[in-house]
Amino acid sequence: MEELDCEPAVTWIPGVNSKKKQMCFDWGPGEMLLCETSFNKTDRSEKVPNCPFIYIIRKDVDVYSQILRKLFNESHGIFVGLQKIEEELSGKSRKAHSQDLQLRMAPPISVSILSAMELIWNLCEILFIEVAPAGPLLLHLLDWVRLHVCEVDSLSADVLGSDNPSKHGSFWNLVTVLVLQGRLDEARQMLSKEADANPSSAGMCRILGDLMRTMPILSPGNTQTLTELELKWQHWREECERHLQDNTFAASPRLESLCKIMLGDEAALLEQKELLSNWYHFLVTRLLYSNPTVKPIDLHFYAQSSLDMFLGGESSPEPLDNILMAAFEFDIHQVIKECSIALSNWWFVAHLTDLLDHCRLLQSHNLYFGSNMREFLLLEYASGLFAHHSLWQLGVDYFDYCPELGRVSLELHIERIPLNTEQKALKVLRICEQRQMPEQVKSICKILAMKAVRNNRLGSALSWSIRAKDAAFATLVSDRFLRDYCERGCFSDLDLIDNLGSAMILSDRLTFLGKYREFHRLYGEKRFGDAASLLLSLMTSNIAPRSFWMTLLTDALPLLEQKQVIFSAEQTYELMRCLEDLASGRPECGEPDAQRLQDDDIETTKVEMLRLALARNLARAIIREGSLEGS
Repeated sequence: MEELDCEPAVTWIPGVNSKKKQMCFDWGPGEMLLCETSFNKTDRSEKVPNCPFIYIIRKDVDVYSQILRKLFNESHGIFVGLQKIEEELSGKSRKAHSQDLQLRMAPPISVSILSAMELIWNLCEILFIEVAPAGPLLLHLLDWVRLHVCEVDSLSADVLGSDNPSKHGSFWNLVTVLVLQGRLDEARQMLSKEADANPSSAGMCRILGDLMRTMPILSPGNTQTLTELELKWQHWREECERHLQDNTFAASPRLESLCKIMLGDEAALLEQKELLSNWYHFLVTRLLYSNPTVKPIDLHFYAQSSLDMFLGGESSPEPLDNILMAAFEFDIHQVIKECSIALSNWWFVAHLTDLLDHCRLLQSHNLYFGSNMREFLLLEYASGLFAHHSLWQLGVDYFDYCPELGRVSLELHIERIPLNTEQKALKVLRICEQRQMPEQVKSICKILAMKAVRNNRLGSALSWSIRAKDAAFATLVSDRFLRDYCERGCFSDLDLIDNLGSAMILSDRLTFLGKYREFHRLYGEKRFGDAASLLLSLMTSNIAPRSFWMTLLTDALPLLEQKQVIFSAEQTYELMRCLEDLASGRPECGEPDAQRLQDDDIETTKVEMLRLALARNLARAIIREGSLEGS
């Protein structure tokens, strides 16, 4: 049986001496940051830290165990199933409901090597969920002991596999253990081998075997009442006592000891401490042969006395003993409390409490922060799962089924998941969108957009900012697109820009980017009139950033030089006004870049070329419009 530690293991941190230096720490969801402060304990005036390191200490290290990870994964599916069963079976009987829950939750325990957890879980099933009455209660406890004290099977295989089992060194140990576990049919078979090999003891073996065969016990499906069972058992006990008084087994101390055990002789039982191995085995054997119809209400008295007798004052109870004792006292809350202290993770208490709550066996009192015990333990367990790089996905469902604080906790934890890959980010994003968590969706999309910008993946950055509905970041990315266009003379990610659709209205800059791309498309299709009107509207509507006006005016040059007059006189006047506003340096929208234009010879040349082209186009437009009016 695995030992349970009452106190957590001490974590030694190299280079840290808390006796000499002041320490500070801060808990996170699954870790603790530890560092030295600037102050020395003895001299407060010293402000130079002696240790330049920050240590990260993990709180839930069990999530990194391969065996426990299998347990966590299997129990997660069953946990989710239990929540659905609660809804589906709301109109059915509570008894059937409880049995269904129990059968569904029990299997994953067997995959764990943590036998202490399995031991406690199975006992809680017997005492709290099955709630077996007197008689069947002992049968369940016998099965419980046989399941968890299983060395007898390997011992039996070893003895029976020998050439002469009755001469095997462990033969009598095997017979004794079988009697201690109430496996009397198997014990009789072993005694028959002893009788065959040793004729002198054949008579005694036959008598003891008959006593084993005739021992009354309430078996499943038996219709006899408890009163009938007690009467038969009393007669059988008197027959065992008569054989002892008549010294029937005096010639064989081993057989005599077995008969005393079957009479529930406490001294004879305690002589077999090594074979019993623990006090709860001693308890169940003692009940089997002294009070097989024990009532549940009396169970804790026998449990306490058995523990005291077995320890004999030589040692103190272990944490596991305290947990089992609380269970025998039918104190559910104490079981949960002791398990929370002794076990190294929240898996056990979270699932046990959830199961008991579904069975309406846990009177959960509200804790001071508004959550009940079931929810508190599930929140702690889910928080631990979020410390693992993949198990966090299981934690999401546990938060989902915490009605009070689950959503808030999920929002806090999901923001801390490192988005190492885009696939993982999409998974997190899908979880947030399914649960209608707009702030988290926006935050995740913005993180991914920033990563894409750093990697110069502007198309990806723009799509993430649009998905986040983040106007400010969409403006930033749009500016990067425009800057790249100015440097390279072409757009990247044309498919994305061409299909912005309604997303274009997210920000003015994004609208300008989409419309500016549309201008190039119209120009490429030789739809010069539409292209000219769009270009002019971009400038006059103040959608275009002032810093981009020169580029737009430069784009107008080929249209101004066309044989056909594209810009009307009025439109030409508008373009001239924009050019003069830009060239004169009148500040608009807080962008005083005129001085830069005046000092730049290249820009000055552009301005002169534009003035000339606009003047020629104005003259052509006036002549054309006058001709049209005259005709």
